[in-house]
Amino acid sequence: MAPSSTPLARLAEAGVAIWLDDLSRERLRTGNLAELVADSGVVGVTTNPSIFASALAKGDAYDAQLKELAADGADEDAAVFRITTDDVRQAADVLRPVYDATDGVDGRVSIEVDPRLARDTDGTIASAKSLWATVDRPNVFIKIPATLEGLPAITAVLAEGISVNVTLIFGLERYRAVLEAFEAGLEQARANGHDLAPIASVASFFVSRVDTEIDPRLDALGSPEAAALRGKAAIANARLAYGVYLDVVAQDRWKALAAAGAHPQRPLWASTGVKDKAYPDTLYVDELVVAGVVNTMPEATLKAVADHGGDGHDTVTGTQAQAQAVIDGLAAVGVDIDQVTQQLEEEGVEKFTTSWGQLLTTVTDGLADAAKQNESEAAR
Repeated sequence: MAPSSTPLARLAEAGVAIWLDDLSRERLRTGNLAELVADSGVVGVTTNPSIFASALAKGDAYDAQLKELAADGADEDAAVFRITTDDVRQAADVLRPVYDATDGVDGRVSIEVDPRLARDTDGTIASAKSLWATVDRPNVFIKIPATLEGLPAITAVLAEGISVNVTLIFGLERYRAVLEAFEAGLEQARANGHDLAPIASVASFFVSRVDTEIDPRLDALGSPEAAALRGKAAIANARLAYGVYLDVVAQDRWKALAAAGAHPQRPLWASTGVKDKAYPDTLYVDELVVAGVVNTMPEATLKAVADHGGDGHDTVTGTQAQAQAVIDGLAAVGVDIDQVTQQLEEEGVEKFTTSWGQLLTTVTDGLADAAKQNESEAAR
């Protein structure tokens, strides 16, 4: 079968960058990540606290490093920092050929600031700078949440020439503020003497969680009008977000930055794994195909698309009126999309903070076990 006839190849040909929403030491150790890059067209990787918590809780891939960290007397925070930055650095090296081949557009790996800093602007800036310096690879994204406190941090970090993945975006109003923060950051970077070409950014707009929150509300209403809207809110919201993006890149402000060498902040579709088994498992990929975006997929979704994804045709252009009709329909039955997206942001911060706590606990236990092993070996 020719590569151009595979669903993943068709998606890439349509201008969608295929990223993996997962990373672990095991993927790096076995060469699995390199295989996905070579065979499945994966051109980027995203991580988050939940992904690292899951990776640390499985297998023995981190045992040797935990023994070293325990011997060094590292506490859990220092250990998590070392472990996660080491993983991201190795992944960035795997993807460096993609970064070079695409002139820095893809081949990127994301690492998130400590989610406990989501409401702390100065702390986020300091964390972002530390992560950037420690990973020390040009093809890294520092993930900063799109909270109100995160917005000025996004601008400040970009102004330092640091590439940023803005995460936890749910609503259109906040997305507009993210694009404003991005442009302001590039303007400051230019004023600071930075070359804009290497500075990259993506805006991670979360998809499936919108349906996960809204569908039960529609079910509770029990009306035919509500039932007709089931499973449509997330895609409509994302399609309207793409319209916001187009509006911004059409303006003179952006054109001036582009003329100075800047790359646009690409929309990134995040949370694309389908939560409701009643929906096709490739729903949030097939219905959001348009040139110039990223779709970061959990491995299960990536495999589903590879097996039975769509034909790669554009499913976003020309859908603005239809998408707005869905949002208007939600309002008509009493579902306030702005309230939903604000709630999802708050829950997203809380979930990542909880996952970070689980990660710290796992590492604390791992350090304690490793210390006992070191003592036992020393006593022999």
